[in-house]
Amino acid sequence: MRVYADAFQKNRDILVSTIAACVTGVITYAAHAVGFFGMGGHSDADGEQSSPFAGILMALAAPLAATVIQLGISRSREYLADETGAAISGDPLALASALSRLEEAAGVVPSMAAQPATASLFIVNPFTSGGGLGLARLFSTHPATADRVARLEAMAGPGYRR
Repeated sequence: MRVYADAFQKNRDILVSTIAACVTGVITYAAHAVGFFGMGGHSDADGEQSSPFAGILMALAAPLAATVIQLGISRSREYLADETGAAISGDPLALASALSRLEEAAGVVPSMAAQPATASLFIVNPFTSGGGLGLARLFSTHPATADRVARLEAMAGPGYRR
């Protein structure tokens, strides 16, 4: 029971996710404020005009960058959760098998409750099977299930037996 309690104290998933979401929100709101200020063509203290294009670029690029960082944190937390689950259960291959079955089910039975804002709450990505490709994979809240399974199999090692 001690291993189980220590795992939740060490991971601090909710804390890390909450901080990442707050930072993303602050960056997004700040970028919108700068973007709206820059679009007005206001002058600075030296009398130089601000560029409306720079404001628009800032309003678009900063929230996008913040979101990519938040999604990267979410993906790394998934790997940590897998490692912790394997340590608690003592059987990484059982967890790998369960992830594979969940991935198959997500591809066959679409989740009616899945929304982009709640995708990170699912065990596997509810929108794409196989982890997605290219740009879709960059904006995914979950790493590819095949990558997660490979890491769990590596944790089990070559001589692992159930």
